[in-house]
Amino acid sequence: MAIEAKDFVKLVKSAVSNGVSDIHIRTNEKPCFRVRGDLIPVKMDPLTYDDVKDCAKILIKDENAKAQLDTLKELDGSFQIPKLCRLRYNLMRYQGKMGIILRIIDSEIPTTEKLGLPKSINKIAMTHNGLVLVTGATGSGKSSTLAAMINYVNKNKAVHILTLEDPVEYIHSPIKARITQREIGEDTDDFTAALRSALRQDPDIILIGEMRDAETISIALKAAETGHLVFGTVHTTDALNTIGRLISMFPPEEQDAVRVRIADNLYATVSQRLLKTVDGKGRVAAQEIMITSPGIKEAIADSTKTSDIYTYITKGKKGSGTQTFDQHITDLYNEGKISLEEARASATSPDDFERNLMFGNQDNDDDEDDDFY
Repeated sequence: MAIEAKDFVKLVKSAVSNGVSDIHIRTNEKPCFRVRGDLIPVKMDPLTYDDVKDCAKILIKDENAKAQLDTLKELDGSFQIPKLCRLRYNLMRYQGKMGIILRIIDSEIPTTEKLGLPKSINKIAMTHNGLVLVTGATGSGKSSTLAAMINYVNKNKAVHILTLEDPVEYIHSPIKARITQREIGEDTDDFTAALRSALRQDPDIILIGEMRDAETISIALKAAETGHLVFGTVHTTDALNTIGRLISMFPPEEQDAVRVRIADNLYATVSQRLLKTVDGKGRVAAQEIMITSPGIKEAIADSTKTSDIYTYITKGKKGSGTQTFDQHITDLYNEGKISLEEARASATSPDDFERNLMFGNQDNDDDEDDDFY
C-alpha cells in the first residue's frame, strides 16, 4: 500500500504530540521515534522499500532528485508542514536499502529561558564582535541554542543578521533585527561562496551552520577581525577540543599564525550535552561555557599553556559566567532537574563532581578571582 502525504503527516503529528526529536524511516523496519534519547519502534507494519521511496518523494522538492531516487546515495534537505513543524531530513543508502532520518524542528522559536540556559548565554549573544562557537555531538541541541541566541538578539538589537544554513531550520521573523536566512543549495551554491559574498551584504552578525574546513574558518576569522559577530557550530566536545580541531584543519606551517588569530578573535565557546530530566519527561542541556579572558587568550596563543584553559574556566564561574560541565551538572542536580545517577554518569570527572557536591561550586582561589577575567 502506497504511503500518501496524509499518512506521512499523521506519522509526524504523532511524533510531535509525543515530544519526539527524530524519526527513523528504514526499509523493512518499523519507523522509530527518538524519545528523550531512546529509540522506540512505532506500532505499525514494517515499511517496504517502496514505502520509504514514497516518503522521499513527499519530502524532496527537486524534480531531478526525485527522478534519480533509485540511484541517489544521499541527500540533505528541509520540509515544512504548515501549522505543525519543520523537518530537517537526511536520505541515505545502506546495504542496498534506503533510509530517511528526520529531525523535528518546533515551529516556535525557542528562548534561552525556555531552554533553561544560563544567563551568560544572553551576554554572549549580545556581544558586538568576535567568534562564538556552539559545539557538541549531533543531536546535542546546538541548533536550538543558536536559534535562542539569535531570537534574543532579534528582540533587543536593530541589526542585520545573516544566516548560512544547510538546511534552514528555524524560521525567524524580524522583530528589531533584519534577518536574511540563506539555504545552501537553494539560495547559494556552498558555504564558501556564501561566506565570500556575506561580507558585501552589510551584516552585523553572521551565523554559519557548520565550520567544516580551513577556508570556512579563515573567512569566519576575517569577518570577526573586521568587526562582525560570527556564530558557528563545530562537532567537538569541549573548548580544548574545539581549539585543537580548528587549528588542526590548517597546514602545519600555518598553525602558529592561526592559533594567534583564534586567540585574538574567539569570544566564547558553548559546548553542550543533553541529559535526561529527573521526571523522565524531557532533557536539559548541560553546558561548558568559556568566555575568553586575558589569561585564556594567552593560553590559546601559546601551545604550551593551552591545558591551563580548564583552570581559567573553573575559576571564572563567579565573575565572568564561565563554567565547566561538572560545575553545571552539579547545579542541575542541586536544582532538582536531573537525578544523582544521571549526574554521576554524565560528569566529565567523577572526582570533580563529588567535590562540587561536598563543597559547592565555588572559586578555588577567592583571593585572585576577578583579576584574571
